[in-house]
Amino acid sequence: MSDKVRELTVLGEFKPFGLIAESLDAKSDETNNNYDYFLFDPKLTRQRDDVSDCHSSVSPSVSWNGTDQELFIRGNRIIWSSGSRVLKRYTLQSSVIMACWCNLGALSEPHLCVLQVGTLTVYGVGGEVVSIPLPRTITSIWPLPCGLLLQKAADVNYPAFGPYSALSTSLNARDFPRLKRELGYSPQHNLHADHTIRGDATKLSSHLILKDPLEEPQAILVEERGQLVPMRDLDERTIWTSNSFPLMASYSRGKMQHSLWLIEIANSNFEVSNLSSTELFSPGGLPKQLSLRRIWQGKGAPSAASKVFMATDDDGVPVLCFLLQEQKGLLSVRLHTVEINNETLFDIKPDMSWCLPAIAAAPVIVTRPRVKVGLLQFTDIIVLSSENTLLLYSGKRCLCRYKLPSIESTAVGIDLKITGLADAVEGRVNVIVNNGQMFRCTLRRGPSSSLTNDCITAMAEGLHSTFYNHFLGLLWGDGDSAYLGNTDSCVSSEWEAFSSLILQMCGKLKSYPTKNSNAMSQSAWEFLMNSEFHKKYCKQTSLPGISVVPSHNLQDFDCSNSNTEGRHSSDKSYYTQLLVETLDSLHALYETLKLDNLHKRDLGLLVDLLCDIAVFLGEENYVEYYLRDFPHLPKKIVHWKTSVSMRNPPSIFRWLESCLLHGCSSINVDDLPDLIRKDGSSVVSWGRKIVSFYSLLSGAERTGRQISSGIYCDIVGGSSRTPEESTVLAMVAEGFGLKQLDLLPGAVSLALRHCSSLETMFSVLGYVCSASKYIQALDNCRESPPTDWPAAAYVLIGREDLALSCFEHARKSTDCEVQNTIDLISISAPYMLHLHPVTIPSSVSDTIGTDGVKVEDADSLDGSMIDGMEHIFNSSTQLRYGRDLRLNEKPEGYSRKLQSVYDHMKDPSCLVLTYTLDGSTMRARMVRCLLCSAKPVTIQTSGNPSASDQELQQAQLWQLAQRTTTLPLGRGAFTLATTSALLTEALIIPKLVLAGRLPAQQNATVNLDPSIRNIQELRSWPEFHNAVAAGLRLAPLQGKMSRTWITYNKPEEPNVTHAGLLLALGLHGHLRVLTVSDTYQYFSQEHESTTVALMLGLAASYRGTMDPSVSKSAALMALGVLYEGSAHPQTMQILLGEIGRRSGGDNVLEREGYAVASGFALGLVALGRGEESVGFTETLVDRLFQYVGVKEYHNERPRNAIPSIDDHNRNSGQMMDGTAVNVDVTAPGAIIALALLFLKTESEVTACRLSIPHTHFDLQYVRPDFIMLRVIARNLIMWSRIRPSRDWIQSQLPDIVKMGVANLGDETSDFHEMDAEALVQAYVNIVAGACISIGLRYAGTRDGYAQELLHNYATYLLNEIKPVSSTSSKGLPKGLSEYVDRGTLEICLHLVVLSLCVVMAGSGHLQTFRLLRYLRNRNSADVHANYGIQMAVSLGIGFLFLGGGMRTFSTGNGAIASLLITLYPRLPTGPNDNRCHLQAFRHFYVLSTEGRWVQTVDVDTGLPVYAPLEITTAETEHYAETNFCEVTPCILPERSVLKTVRVCGPRYWPQYVDLVPEDKPWWKFGEKNDPFNGGILYIKRKVGACSYVDDPVGCQSLLSRAMDKVCDLSSTRASTSSSIGNSQAGFFKVDQLVRTFSSDPSLIAFAQVCCDPCWNSRQDFCLQVLFDCVSKDRPALLQVYISLYTTITSMAEQAVGGATVFDNSIFISSLKIALAYNKAVTSGRLTSSKGGIVQSNFIASLQKRVEDILNYSGVGSDLCNYLNEGKWPNEQSHGGNKALFSWYLQWFGMPPISIISSALSMIKSKVKISSVPLLHLLLPGTHISAIVEIDKLSLSSGGCI
Repeated sequence: MSDKVRELTVLGEFKPFGLIAESLDAKSDETNNNYDYFLFDPKLTRQRDDVSDCHSSVSPSVSWNGTDQELFIRGNRIIWSSGSRVLKRYTLQSSVIMACWCNLGALSEPHLCVLQVGTLTVYGVGGEVVSIPLPRTITSIWPLPCGLLLQKAADVNYPAFGPYSALSTSLNARDFPRLKRELGYSPQHNLHADHTIRGDATKLSSHLILKDPLEEPQAILVEERGQLVPMRDLDERTIWTSNSFPLMASYSRGKMQHSLWLIEIANSNFEVSNLSSTELFSPGGLPKQLSLRRIWQGKGAPSAASKVFMATDDDGVPVLCFLLQEQKGLLSVRLHTVEINNETLFDIKPDMSWCLPAIAAAPVIVTRPRVKVGLLQFTDIIVLSSENTLLLYSGKRCLCRYKLPSIESTAVGIDLKITGLADAVEGRVNVIVNNGQMFRCTLRRGPSSSLTNDCITAMAEGLHSTFYNHFLGLLWGDGDSAYLGNTDSCVSSEWEAFSSLILQMCGKLKSYPTKNSNAMSQSAWEFLMNSEFHKKYCKQTSLPGISVVPSHNLQDFDCSNSNTEGRHSSDKSYYTQLLVETLDSLHALYETLKLDNLHKRDLGLLVDLLCDIAVFLGEENYVEYYLRDFPHLPKKIVHWKTSVSMRNPPSIFRWLESCLLHGCSSINVDDLPDLIRKDGSSVVSWGRKIVSFYSLLSGAERTGRQISSGIYCDIVGGSSRTPEESTVLAMVAEGFGLKQLDLLPGAVSLALRHCSSLETMFSVLGYVCSASKYIQALDNCRESPPTDWPAAAYVLIGREDLALSCFEHARKSTDCEVQNTIDLISISAPYMLHLHPVTIPSSVSDTIGTDGVKVEDADSLDGSMIDGMEHIFNSSTQLRYGRDLRLNEKPEGYSRKLQSVYDHMKDPSCLVLTYTLDGSTMRARMVRCLLCSAKPVTIQTSGNPSASDQELQQAQLWQLAQRTTTLPLGRGAFTLATTSALLTEALIIPKLVLAGRLPAQQNATVNLDPSIRNIQELRSWPEFHNAVAAGLRLAPLQGKMSRTWITYNKPEEPNVTHAGLLLALGLHGHLRVLTVSDTYQYFSQEHESTTVALMLGLAASYRGTMDPSVSKSAALMALGVLYEGSAHPQTMQILLGEIGRRSGGDNVLEREGYAVASGFALGLVALGRGEESVGFTETLVDRLFQYVGVKEYHNERPRNAIPSIDDHNRNSGQMMDGTAVNVDVTAPGAIIALALLFLKTESEVTACRLSIPHTHFDLQYVRPDFIMLRVIARNLIMWSRIRPSRDWIQSQLPDIVKMGVANLGDETSDFHEMDAEALVQAYVNIVAGACISIGLRYAGTRDGYAQELLHNYATYLLNEIKPVSSTSSKGLPKGLSEYVDRGTLEICLHLVVLSLCVVMAGSGHLQTFRLLRYLRNRNSADVHANYGIQMAVSLGIGFLFLGGGMRTFSTGNGAIASLLITLYPRLPTGPNDNRCHLQAFRHFYVLSTEGRWVQTVDVDTGLPVYAPLEITTAETEHYAETNFCEVTPCILPERSVLKTVRVCGPRYWPQYVDLVPEDKPWWKFGEKNDPFNGGILYIKRKVGACSYVDDPVGCQSLLSRAMDKVCDLSSTRASTSSSIGNSQAGFFKVDQLVRTFSSDPSLIAFAQVCCDPCWNSRQDFCLQVLFDCVSKDRPALLQVYISLYTTITSMAEQAVGGATVFDNSIFISSLKIALAYNKAVTSGRLTSSKGGIVQSNFIASLQKRVEDILNYSGVGSDLCNYLNEGKWPNEQSHGGNKALFSWYLQWFGMPPISIISSALSMIKSKVKISSVPLLHLLLPGTHISAIVEIDKLSLSSGGCI
């Protein structure tokens, strides 16, 4: 193969993958051959399959491992594919005109924009779709950095261009000849239009801009006659835009000219402001008005350019290329960019232009694939100049010629010739040949060797463009570099060829003779080359060239024949400067590679080349520097009598050491290579990042992206209070994670780990862990990091708990779950990926799913029985109710095991958790047993039943059946929102079994006798409640319920079961999915239960919305719920009239229930509005008080009273009401209405009017149960005065009642028996009403005072019925049962117990649960316990364990109203009793529940765990700010008082949740701003501590005692045991002990390997290290200690035995960084609350050991030869050891011999004796021991050194 001719690499014949996808989908339209496609870079959509690690010092693989992405368009279908994988398919309503990718919106996210006739459809990558109506004249769309450009046509018949795509962020090439399409119009339009175009300017403008899918397109302005007006030139057709630069190219057919436009911001005064592109198109604020300014125009083009793309000139300046097919030329316009303060773009002006003969051209990335110039990737041009002549250009410079290789598949006799180019993406292009085939080819982008590629990139970034172009010509044009054209060239040959090329340049320099006679001329030339004028000239312009290149023979572009380069080549100084810059660039790469553990071999190869270059240049100090790093360099070193150059090589290690010792402000900037300080350099970005991190850690100031040390660095958003926190944010911004830290030398990484206390592993040998500084810096951040950090920052500091919480919030707020997951994984170490949330539940539904523990009751007939509670047992309930030991017997030893826990609890100073997993769900299992209605109940009878026994069995079974029918109400509360629906399966409703079984008769089943009881009436409402309970299990966790699923569960015939399910779904808000037709079908069935359930369910789903479509089907209570809080006047008037509706018809028996429902509805409509309610009049209140029956309105009917709806058509009634109000009917509803109307208003006037009877006459006049309602209403109005104290309850009693009950049984009292009965009736009802008030006031608060008070009153009333406790209640009256019937006492008792359960809702309080169990067992055997009493107990159990302990009640207005509806103190007497209160209303408590439950999940194991929380509640009117502790899982206080939540205790890392108390409901599941992530709080356990389940008391956390025993046993066994088998036991013990305290893989692996007794003497050291790391919670120190220890040991072995362990001395520099860090910590320069990461005495002992090795290594004679003659020792000399000598020079900081000689020459004439002080002053970086040696040798040699 001849020089400069290379072969293309053919990847294969190309066909659009869309055609294959269509054939596979069987959707190929053979009749329509008009399809289109375009290829683009996956980076454009951020969907690259292989995410390259651009943060490593290693360059990304130069070979292409990914696949191009394709957008295939045919008709109205689009297929988006990547390689051979379809990503998405789009089907539109009409044919596609044009498509492109564009970044839209405030976040600049990629969107696929598809233009159709009259419509623009925008598809987001995450799946969102927006349709925008457009004028029919919009014919093309174009992407810009600030949005999408819309182009209008003069008429719709104007030929539009075909589909288009932005191929990449820098290319944006268009191929017009291939992209042709005729417009097709459809009469259909998208009806889902979100935008309309308004305004005259928009209608008149020919160009519009769409900046956001949710905004309207705006007109673009243009300057005309000094003013900015809308662009109206319809003939100015857009042919190209850039999505990286604000540029647009257009063609005017009338003017026959091309134009280039700059897009700028226009202010309100129509003045253009020149801002940078980053400000112009910043995501935070998009510009409001844009304008166009023409910056270039080219005339004389008869037709528009067929292709326009952007490339770069050979010096990196952007070049815009126009392919003019008719002229067969490529017009290139060079664009001049101006950068100020590192801003990307301020202005664009045409600089120069030229033309190349071309029939096809495409932009490719070949010569500099890793170099970027600002936002633009360095891009070359591939040109087809004549048939089968393919040329590669860099700017206007031709580099080489390409040709197609022989293709075997081609027919014989056909000579393939290239006829066209298409679809260029990076370095790949489609080559079209003359037989019609198309081949996908790749141009060789660079060498396969990563080192060679890095060196070329370093030269590209470090050399001046003139020098690099010369090198590029040699690289691509020289025959020795022919490997660039071969795909099978090996890595070694590539490096050898590159080295030969560099040495060839050195040889050219060496071939020039020295001209001593012309010294003045050379000096003048050097002065000119180094002048400021020359530097400014080189920066602002490139080499002069001609504007038109007439001939394109390769010889014309040979660098040797160029006039400019010929002039430079004729002078020796040109090659001198070229090699100097080459040395500096490659040395910068060398310093960067030293910071990567994986590049030791590359360092050895590169240092050989660098040493050769330094020798040729006479850089003595550079040669010395490389010899010290690699003392065994096989080179003949030249020794100069007089050094040619005195430059000192930069050293990053020296800079890092100085940074630690002296701070960032005092270090020498010259120690950093210039290339590292250059912004945008990719090849040394690894070193740049390390230097920037050290700078920030040392307190460097930052201005924009630039740090005061001269380094550029990005910092991610987030607050930073300390330098350590700033360093962490910088590491996150630079993508520097755990994996990257592992690549660093330990010494360097330790300082970074100091910032985050990261647990990762280090390399064992070679690079010593001197980065003590880094671990300690990050340790400070780990304790209490800021709350606004990104998730990656928390991962970096080892706080995966905070990272997952942050990740969940980010996932809910943005649709970037995949990207965030990639970020977290990329920043985590590979061996820690198993710690990420594979098993951690992502939602509450996962945590409380059906994969819990299977429980079978002992008395269950069928273990697989479905009772509606089988899903409730899981890890959450195990933790929630795990300390209950008194509900069932446990195995022997269990009580003794926990007794120590309870004994330890007596010490309040100890934080002890008494939960355990042994039999942990016993309390929950007991609840399940109590609420199970799906199995026959047990009937205790004799073994030989008689006829009387059968009657007794039926009586007992009837009593138990009434209890069974009430169980679904409690079960619904117990299982509330504890599982999610499987939308593919029907809902299984448990059976309601009313049968019994006889254990004494072999579990024989007994059924109720239908001849005695009406079984069907008994089952009607209970079946309804049973279905409600089944539906309430389904939590509203996963968005809307499917309408299809609801209709799927609909039976053919209406029944009460489906009616109950509808009510449950409505209470959860799921009935919103039903349509009007669905509702009509349900109502048309005329099924009473279904109608009731649907009315209430729809109202609950649309609660407070006043939806008119729902209000048409709402009645009474449903109307109140629908209009809740609206104070709608008309509705209030209607409901007021319904309260006093006259009796008649069929509603007489349920008249009171109707009035109560009307009262509740009226109260809900005006809930808490009081006198401020709209439509409020005194008449309404007066009317309500009339209904109440207060004295002043008794027997009076207002003249303006509003008749009820059917008063006029009611002729007769079954109850004679007359003109007077029937207070017995209206009073309850009116009292409730007043209570809710004035809820929490503190209206004393209203409360006083609802007076409690205080005379004997009033007591006889007012019913006792009405007195209870009045007490409740008064207290709800005077909400803030409710107190959980006996004195407050006593204050509710009128004096006459107090005195009366106090004198009960007193024979001297003058009370009549009837008066006594009335007093006692009033007393018990007032007490019950006060207790209900307390229950409502403290609902869900678990207030201890309220609980104790209500429990005491419940016990008191229970004792009054039947003495059961010896506990006396002082101050409470006795003997109430003598004056009041037992039924009243029972009702009051159970209302008090129910109020107690409301207060303790969700807590599972054991004492309350015992009381409920007692009442349940007592009621089952008591004939006085009717259905209502049993219902109260069932509801109480459900409330106590509400939602499985995960939900509780709120005290908001709506919640209190819903609770009051549920607790209405008129209990039913039987299963079908709805006279006073509809039983369906008993489920309204669902509307008052909140999921304030929080559970802590161990982030390492993914399991729920116990953790102590410190909760702070805000100060209120009656309470000061309060702190108290809870143990998770627990229920938090209400949002209105919750201030902070903190994870406390010594075992877990602290975590803070700061809140602002707001009077708002608790966050719903999935809400974006939920700080508790739906009840999941991720926490991280500290190393060295056990979980509270494994170690409840904390005795196992006494780590030192356990480790000391292990160390003693291991030492004894190692010294006495000679059997391998015996030693294995101790090894296993250490391993198991570490597993107990930590799941960290590095700790476990260390215990398994390094603590093995086979290590002999090292075992003790390893055990001590293990103890230090575990006890200090710093696993990262493991390899730090081992690396330091092993390094010193290996040094001693090499010094004594002569074996070569280290072939370099770079590890010495790493050791010195460790010493520098130790000094910085001990001196206080680096602050740390815990001292140094590594023990200071350990570092000091290492320092002493190294100095001993070096002092006694026998390097004295070698040092003398070195100082006297500058000679290095050779291996044959006596005691000569280059490695030891290099260690000595590195460790003691011995400067080069030239500097030593200069220092001695300065002081030899002034000092005749010891010169140590002056030498120490002149050589500050040299150790005092080395200075003493220099002084000794100087004196012994007479100062001849």
